[in-house]
Amino acid sequence: MKVRKIPLRTCVVTKESLPKQELIRIVRTPEGAVEVDITGKKNGRGAYIKKDLAVLETAEKTKILEKRLECKIEDSVYEEIKNWIEK
Repeated sequence: MKVRKIPLRTCVVTKESLPKQELIRIVRTPEGAVEVDITGKKNGRGAYIKKDLAVLETAEKTKILEKRLECKIEDSVYEEIKNWIEK
């Protein structure tokens, strides 16, 4: 039986390579909107962060997501990410 390869992605805050299930993808759509991508398949520039509130706070303080996605991120997006982490 063939073993399936687990896709790994890198967290932009901690620089850890983790399975995609342990990360949340944040995407800047071609229209310029920033959204949480639950499916991991939306079009646009994406960045992954670990599902951890401490990592989210670090990302918000250092503005690393704004640098990676090359746009301004509203506080409502950070609240939406926080809600997904707490689920």
